[in-house]
Amino acid sequence: ALKDFRKPPLTLVGHNHAADAGGTIALYQSIDAPLVTTSIRVAEMMKYTSNAWHALKVCFANEIGNLCKRLDVDSHEVMDIFCRDEKLNLSAYYLKPGFAFGGSCLPKDVRALQYRAKEVDVELPVISQILTSNRLQIQHAFDEVMETGRKKIGLLGFSFKAGTDDLRESPCAILAEALLGKGLSLQIYDKKVSLARLVGADKEYIDRQIPHLSSLLCDSIDQVVQQAEVIVIGNRSAEFAEA
Repeated sequence: ALKDFRKPPLTLVGHNHAADAGGTIALYQSIDAPLVTTSIRVAEMMKYTSNAWHALKVCFANEIGNLCKRLDVDSHEVMDIFCRDEKLNLSAYYLKPGFAFGGSCLPKDVRALQYRAKEVDVELPVISQILTSNRLQIQHAFDEVMETGRKKIGLLGFSFKAGTDDLRESPCAILAEALLGKGLSLQIYDKKVSLARLVGADKEYIDRQIPHLSSLLCDSIDQVVQQAEVIVIGNRSAEFAEA
């Protein structure tokens, strides 16, 4: 406990008025760690978030361990290799609140784990709820748009992430389909998405789910903004942040 106190990753002080925090901040000046000040509400939520995250990591690792054991795979070697990836696996990259995930890899591999676990009778309560949570994030976006009561919706970004034209399981495409199903008018801009370049699984998906996509695509962000009453930003393309 003393080691953690003297060498923390950071010291967080919550306050509602800067003048009130002076005494508390002074107590921690000798601690060799970044000192962060914020509101009391953010500080409280930060504490809950940190411990929930640590608990989630333990449960996730244990579920992987249980499945590995049943499959006669060395779970410690798996997780040792997993932890070497500090670019994605152990980083802030995916820890930004926002929209749902999609694409050809994440949903597919989560389903593969679930399927294999079911085959060998291993319960994965955390992993089995990942796709449910992801669907709820799309539903949340849909509900927020519907609650505005507006009929003309602009969607900036249509592929599952910035910088790609991959539409497979794109949350933006799923959201667009749901909004169109409610009779809303939709204008879409994504410079990476071109109907002429759609082939294979992408083309099959769009032909099936949004066959009239060509009439919804716009040539510029300005065109969408001028026609829409509500704007939905579907991915983190830099051009949307600059608009």
